[in-house]
Amino acid sequence: MTHSPMAVVWRELGGDPALLPGVSTVARAGALEARLPVRESARACVGACALAAAELGARRAGLARVPRVSVDDGAVATAFVSERHLRIDGRAPVSFAPLSRFWRTADGWVRTHANYPHHRARLLDALGAADDATAEDVAGVLAGRSAREVEETVYAAGGLAVALRTAKEWAVHEQALALAGRPLTDWDRPSERGEPATAGARALAPLRDGPPLSPAAGVRVLDLTRVIAGPVATRTLALLGADVLRVDGPRLPEDPDAHADTGFGKRSAVLDLVADRRTFDELLATADVVVTGYRPGALDRFGLSPEALAEGNPGLVVAQVSAWGTYGPWGGRRGFDSLVQVATGIATAEGSPERPGALPAQALDHGTGYLLAAAVLRALTEREEHGRGCVVRLALARTAMWLTDGIGRDEAPGALPDPVPSAPYGRPDPWLSERNSPFGLLGHALPPVSFTGGPTDWSRPPGLWGTDPARWA
Repeated sequence: MTHSPMAVVWRELGGDPALLPGVSTVARAGALEARLPVRESARACVGACALAAAELGARRAGLARVPRVSVDDGAVATAFVSERHLRIDGRAPVSFAPLSRFWRTADGWVRTHANYPHHRARLLDALGAADDATAEDVAGVLAGRSAREVEETVYAAGGLAVALRTAKEWAVHEQALALAGRPLTDWDRPSERGEPATAGARALAPLRDGPPLSPAAGVRVLDLTRVIAGPVATRTLALLGADVLRVDGPRLPEDPDAHADTGFGKRSAVLDLVADRRTFDELLATADVVVTGYRPGALDRFGLSPEALAEGNPGLVVAQVSAWGTYGPWGGRRGFDSLVQVATGIATAEGSPERPGALPAQALDHGTGYLLAAAVLRALTEREEHGRGCVVRLALARTAMWLTDGIGRDEAPGALPDPVPSAPYGRPDPWLSERNSPFGLLGHALPPVSFTGGPTDWSRPPGLWGTDPARWA
């Protein structure tokens, strides 16, 4: 029996360390190979999520014991690159646009993100480049400018660019110092503020006997997220039986391929938060969970900050994910996994003297997504006990610092059985599946969250973006 990164994560989630021996791991050499401990961090995030699901399921079903959890490195590694395994009638999606990449500058490197048309337009405007500028045109502009100046200029224009930093350079940055003082999962529980229990939480019905055990059955999740991290969290909650309704604004459509990857088990509606506010408020009033993934402050003008949401419904679980955190000088900035890797020293650790590198997966997005789902599940378990909701916040940059700090250095109570070595991770075929969908025939990665008696696949394929009615199932 050994301490592990998962024990640290489980402690952060407020879980009972006595449950950890019920988790077994199948270790596979070659899965998520990297210089940093990516395999171990991914395993910890998925394992904690599965254990939180098993715990909630046991409580709601009245089981005497929490079902056993199994974490297979093969399933985890495959799911952490689910966007790469997606096939739509045999077609592989395009992950990064031509202007989303590393660029040489006069004094180093900068990485930009321009997958969405509005981000591309803001990047080109900030650089003084034409709307039809090519990658070669942009390279010529950036070659004569400093990386830090490009970072600030592009961000000021509402675009996305981050200068390459080493881990030591990031450690003394004001944003890193703000993050270092925060936990991996940042909780705001009413009980910790001495507030009394409320009757605000909607009672969840006991679960029926027999498999599959769906811990989140009947839980209503309002999904206000985009891209990967937040949608991975809500995709996981949908796997576990939650009624997940993703709501987007009509003027900001999601990339269809991204939606096909993360839309499993969910429904998707479009609402204008001004014109359709009454409909949105009716959904909000009967929700159990709200998950937000927009830039911090973006929803505040609609009265939908985490604090306002929690105040309006004391039984609500509010889970927020952001790139840089909600505090510090970068607290209000946009960001993506690839950019966080560049800022926090990951790109230098995984690269070479000649060129920056990257993790073998968008592991900050996926790992934080499973952590976010785990936090929601643990919050629901706690709500079953005392009737209170809570607010929990996670940040990609905080997950990155956990990874670069060596994830396993912290001692935590509880221990897990030693991983069982198995065949090396080769082809991902055992963890891939196909199914028909409104998009066509979808090839996709299977979910890695696994426990005895639990679901093994989503109950429904992703639907087309924005085509479902804005109501609970």
